[in-house]
Amino acid sequence: MLDRETIEKIRRIRIRTRTILDTGISGSYHAVFKGRGMEFAEVREYTPGDDVRTIDWNVTARMGHPYVKKFVEERDLTLLLVVDLSGSQQFGSQYLLKRDLAAELAAVLAFSAVANHDRVGAVLFTDRIESFVAPGRGTDHALRIVRDLLTTRPAGLGTDLDLALRFSRRVLKRRSIVAVISDFQAEGYERALGVLRRRHDVIALHLSDPREQEIPNVGLVALSDPETGTVRVVDTGHPLVRSHLRSASLETAREVFRRTGVDVLSLSTGASYEQPLRAFFKSRERRR
Repeated sequence: MLDRETIEKIRRIRIRTRTILDTGISGSYHAVFKGRGMEFAEVREYTPGDDVRTIDWNVTARMGHPYVKKFVEERDLTLLLVVDLSGSQQFGSQYLLKRDLAAELAAVLAFSAVANHDRVGAVLFTDRIESFVAPGRGTDHALRIVRDLLTTRPAGLGTDLDLALRFSRRVLKRRSIVAVISDFQAEGYERALGVLRRRHDVIALHLSDPREQEIPNVGLVALSDPETGTVRVVDTGHPLVRSHLRSASLETAREVFRRTGVDVLSLSTGASYEQPLRAFFKSRERRR
């Protein structure tokens, strides 16, 4: 039974994603993630401007005037959302926690897949696989994934991205789209990411918070690591301390993405993701 707060969160995300999809994101998704090819649909009479290469000469000979073949995209695609629920995802100094941002991004992608009649599934992970939703179609299936993202109480706190990527490779039986949504505060995942990339279309949505890159000078503070529980007191008034505390995961992950050929979109809890996501899709579409 869902509590009132969760129901309200799901309602807000559904309204927000519907608004975002109405701006054309689902169309951009369709353009970026192409189907497996084209399949024959029907023949129709030739009209000026049609590609002469599509003329069906057999039908044309029988009917006495030109007919062309009409093809439609054969999609039948699968989108797998690989979403990080580790302890570091519970951080957020601005409008959203990183976990809330991950849920919204996953919802936008899931409903874009549904709008294009694609299957969508999800792997939720920490230092273990917390949940797996097998790919399926339809709005209700996408809503189930959103609900699981909001209600799953992780058993683990750490991050084992290597495990999540290897698990994803095992459950995907055919070429798919894989969207990895994480802050990538992990190690040892490069090989698994590269192997997954060779078979599937992999994109990385790299989440961060402004306070992970800009540590304010507020004197002595007690900092707690959400994944290990370690607490230590540091002097943020010292420039070298602030420099040391800045998260290096962004640059480290970018180097991994460069070596593996994975496209990355960096998003912050302190800014809207709508325009960057749309621009990311447009950029991929132009390259293709």
